[in-house]
Amino acid sequence: MNKTIGLMALSLALSATVAGGAVAPAFAQGSHLRIGLAEDPDVLDPSLARTYVGRIVFASICDKLFDIDEKLAIVPQLALSHETSADGKAVTIKLRPGVKFHDGEAFDATAAKYSLDRHLTIKGSFRKPELGSVNSVDVVDPTTIKLNLKEPFSPLLAQLTDRAGMMVSPKAAEAAGDKFGLKPVCAGPYKFVERVQQDRIVVEKFADYWNKDNVFIDKITYLPIVDATVRLANLRSGGLDLIERVLATDIKTVRENPKLKLIAAVELGYQGITMNLANGPKANTPFGKDARVRRAFELSIDREALNQVVFNGEFVPGNQWINPTSYYYQQAFPVPKRDVAKAKALLKEAGVTGPLTLDFMVPNGPETRAVAEVVQSMAAEAGFDLKIRVTEFATSLKQGEDGDYQLFLIGWSGRSDPDGNSYSFQTCGSPQNNSKYCDKDVDAAHAEARSKSDPAERKKAYEKVAAKFLPEGSILYIYHRRVLVALSDKVEGYKQMPDGLVRVVGVKLK
Repeated sequence: MNKTIGLMALSLALSATVAGGAVAPAFAQGSHLRIGLAEDPDVLDPSLARTYVGRIVFASICDKLFDIDEKLAIVPQLALSHETSADGKAVTIKLRPGVKFHDGEAFDATAAKYSLDRHLTIKGSFRKPELGSVNSVDVVDPTTIKLNLKEPFSPLLAQLTDRAGMMVSPKAAEAAGDKFGLKPVCAGPYKFVERVQQDRIVVEKFADYWNKDNVFIDKITYLPIVDATVRLANLRSGGLDLIERVLATDIKTVRENPKLKLIAAVELGYQGITMNLANGPKANTPFGKDARVRRAFELSIDREALNQVVFNGEFVPGNQWINPTSYYYQQAFPVPKRDVAKAKALLKEAGVTGPLTLDFMVPNGPETRAVAEVVQSMAAEAGFDLKIRVTEFATSLKQGEDGDYQLFLIGWSGRSDPDGNSYSFQTCGSPQNNSKYCDKDVDAAHAEARSKSDPAERKKAYEKVAAKFLPEGSILYIYHRRVLVALSDKVEGYKQMPDGLVRVVGVKLK
């Protein structure tokens, strides 16, 4: 079954490549970049999207007010500059003049206000908590907006370097309504052409892009190929030019190939297990109701052994929402050692007798399945019977929202500010808090961290979060991946930013 699916994916990828060359002879040889994705993105609407692969596609079609550089510094993109008021409650942003959306409409202050308001008000928006401190947006003049805040909000600019800062065409968004994600219209270097679910997303160079002198490739095709081995085989054969999420076990293969290049960096985000505490009937278990049971589960896992077995020791074990190299990492809460005896004692103390059976939802993929199987084996020694349920990625996200799980192996690609890795998952009522965890002290500590501009003061606030959330919360952080991008030696000018996204401005093909 898996072999058949893999061969089908390879066939689709190769046929898409051939078809692209056949139906688009106007593109010169080398002007078509083919990128292999590990999953098919969810909806291509910046307000509603939530997947990492979606962010990779957005990087080519939807510019943001700001971006980040190699050192995580915030740099202008559709904005030129910003100024924060003395009380921290107003941020004035100067916009880049002469920018156009893909439909020819002008990007100006009115359009910027529309996009931000849309992020804040559209039903189902995942951007609302990211911009929750924004009370209103004023148009100061055609190239200036002012964000009026409810209180000082230190992560604001960092939020505007991602989907919360993406600008959409008001005309197109109004016309499309809730169908905007089927044909997004933004102001990026490439405009959307077509999407075939589970097959391809095609974009082409936007002739009126504000930075068009640095766009060298005419067309990009994104090909979702779940099987990492097939993605790599396609890269090696020339069917793809770049792939994301190379398997850690394939690092040696890539490095030994003179026609390939490998780029690696520790991700800003995390990989972990979300635990259902209060979302529907599946939360009504000793696991969901008793923190001692969840603590026992954590003590059954050896993070370093898992790293060695599944990833050849290439990844970074972790127990927090930021990796150990971050300034905000809480040294007072180190990665706990495995202790099966203590885990059993905690289960006995909590009144759990016999194996505790739990539904373990795992998005399909070779590494995720391997991680799940190792966790399953380790947890069994302490008294947990994990029933692995392999699920298609987009389906798993929907079931996560619905509470149709007890354990969910899921990660987060990460943001440059720690707030982007924590607030939306840990605070009461936030849209990505699928487990329905809620603690007023954790909420208060997050509010404190958001209101402070001094990093040392923010770190102290996050220490309060860690003290409550790590032993009692709904996410068991396990490890941090290395961003592993492999590309053909024909690709030139590619720069990998710390957020792991694939940026295409400045990229050339020999």
